Amino acid sequence: MTRSRDWYREVADGLLYTHGRLNANTQKTLEASSFLYALIELLGEKGLLDIGELDRRKEAVSERLMARLRQNGTGTVLQDPEYDKYTFEAGVVIDCEHRVDLCRAACCRLPFALSKQDIREGVVRWELGQPYLIAHDGEGTCCHLDPETRACEVWEKRPVPCRGFDCRNDARIWRDFEKREINPDVTRPDWPACLAEKNDSVSRNDK
Repeated sequence: MTRSRDWYREVADGLLYTHGRLNANTQKTLEASSFLYALIELLGEKGLLDIGELDRRKEAVSERLMARLRQNGTGTVLQDPEYDKYTFEAGVVIDCEHRVDLCRAACCRLPFALSKQDIREGVVRWELGQPYLIAHDGEGTCCHLDPETRACEVWEKRPVPCRGFDCRNDARIWRDFEKREINPDVTRPDWPACLAEKNDSVSRNDK
C-alpha cells in the first residue's frame, strides 16, 4: 500500500510539473495578447479601426473558441489563491444532515478545482480528463460522498471549497433557506449542467 501511495504521489508531482509548464506558456500567451491589444488601441486612436465593430466580432470569436476548448477538455485549473485547508477559518456551519434529503447534496455536485496541497496529499481524487477538478461519479456526484449515508468519506481532508461553501443564499440551490424551500432545478438529473443551458437561453432571448 505504501509503495502504491508513493507511486501515486510521483505521478501527481509529474503532472503538476507538466501543467505548471502549460500555465507558464499561457502566461506568455497573455503577454503576447497584451501587445496585440495595445496595437489595436493605437489603431483605434488613429481612426484606422472601428473598436465597436472589433468588440462585436471578438465576442463571437471568443464564444466559438471557448466552446471548442470545453469540447476538447483542454487546459488545467488549480485553486487560486490557495489556502492551507487545515488553518482555513472562513468555513460555515450548516445543518446538512437535516437538509440533505431536500437538497440532495447539491454542493457535492458542483465542480471546483483542487489545490496543490490536495493533489500532493493524494487523498482527494480529481478528474484525470479535466485536471484538477474534483472527481465525480457516473451520476455527477462527488466520488467521496457515501451513497448510503450521504457522509463525506474524506471529511478531515476535504478541500477548501468544501469547507467554505455557503449555500444559504445560493439561488441555484435554495429559494428560501430558512423556510427550507429548495430550487426545483436541483431535482433534475442534469443539475448543475442545466444552469448553463438556461443562462444561454436567457442570453439569446435578450438579444
